[in-house]
Amino acid sequence: MKDLTQKDSSFLDRIGVPSHLAWGYFGVMIFMMGDGLELAWISPYLVDQGLTVQQAAFLTTCYGVTIALSAWLSGVLVEAIGPRKTMLSGLILYLIGHSLFVGLAIPTLNYGLMIPTYAIRGFGYPLFAYAFLVWVTYRTPQHQLGKAVGWFWFVFTGGLSVLGAYYSSFSINFFGHIATLWTAVLWVLLGAFFALVVNKDKFELTKEKSDDSSKFKELLNGITIVKRKPKVGIAGIVRVINQAAQYAFPLFLPIYLADQGVSTTVWLNIWGTIFISNIAFNLIFGYIGDSLGWRNTVKWFGAFGCGIFTLLLFYLPQIFTGNVFVVGAIGLLWGACLAGFVPLSALTPSLVGDGDKGAAMSILNLGAGLCVFVGPALVTLFYDLVDTQGMMWILGGLYFAAAIMAGFLKLPEESHKEKTAEDGAHSVV
Repeated sequence: MKDLTQKDSSFLDRIGVPSHLAWGYFGVMIFMMGDGLELAWISPYLVDQGLTVQQAAFLTTCYGVTIALSAWLSGVLVEAIGPRKTMLSGLILYLIGHSLFVGLAIPTLNYGLMIPTYAIRGFGYPLFAYAFLVWVTYRTPQHQLGKAVGWFWFVFTGGLSVLGAYYSSFSINFFGHIATLWTAVLWVLLGAFFALVVNKDKFELTKEKSDDSSKFKELLNGITIVKRKPKVGIAGIVRVINQAAQYAFPLFLPIYLADQGVSTTVWLNIWGTIFISNIAFNLIFGYIGDSLGWRNTVKWFGAFGCGIFTLLLFYLPQIFTGNVFVVGAIGLLWGACLAGFVPLSALTPSLVGDGDKGAAMSILNLGAGLCVFVGPALVTLFYDLVDTQGMMWILGGLYFAAAIMAGFLKLPEESHKEKTAEDGAHSVV
């Protein structure tokens, strides 16, 4: 049995999954399946029950606020209290918010209660999932880190956007909406069991943070690191740009494509397929990043690639009017390039020393949360002024700007080699 275990472990390591954290990956996927099972239908369901579209949108916005805050807290809390306690905090907050939201707020359509309970629920998954991502960055060798974070985003997105949606479509037909929401509790508990109990990996911080003052300093470190390590701030901005278009496109692109002969129903199918492509390339770019370099992968495949295909999503439908295959192909390529940003999760903590990795990941996670706001905000601010063409150029331009910024995200050893080479050249002269 021991030999079999060793072989299994070596196989997992070869494909990029840290074998000592494998159960944690599985647990995150199951947790995210439960957490995300309502995302595709909760707003229209609440509108059908009597809420206005504006009320449903504001509810989702409040949920997004706590996601962004929780995403920032995840990294520094890992530094302060460790990943298990941080993940457990996320689980508890999720259960409290979810139980009140489903048990009290929805049945009575009490909008005043919906907002705070759904917002509390929003603290759950960033503390749980992103804390595990920090755990991965600490406990994975650097040569394997790109693949390891690729697998993280694979299980994260697979649980949130794929398994949750498929399970929901089945469960609603058999059990109904409210019963389906209650089953989320079972799934998140099961995921937490695998990630926190079955996962036996030991996590030890390099410095003690037992007293309250040191924990408070760690929280401040999640802010001050941007001043001390400007590259971390740049990485955070690149992370915001990464998914800004993902949250902007649904607000205006289906309307434009409908005028080009691509119906909204067809676009929704294309949109879903885009993220199947994205999930697959989360793994592929994890491998590519470890081979070609994290910075180069983010710069050329992620930022530059997304910029090109963003513009093509506007211009090609005009040339190939109503051609679903062309729009679908460009969408798939855009979704693939969106995964080109995956190595950023390996690159950012590697820009700093061990003692600052949690703070660096907090900035990156904050960027992941802010995507939810920046995309819709750009549409709100500029769409009436510049229309679809202008919006696509704004989003494409942001991606090209991200490519330039990514060029500055050099690892310490890369900067040292360049400086040594420059000094050598000067000495020869």
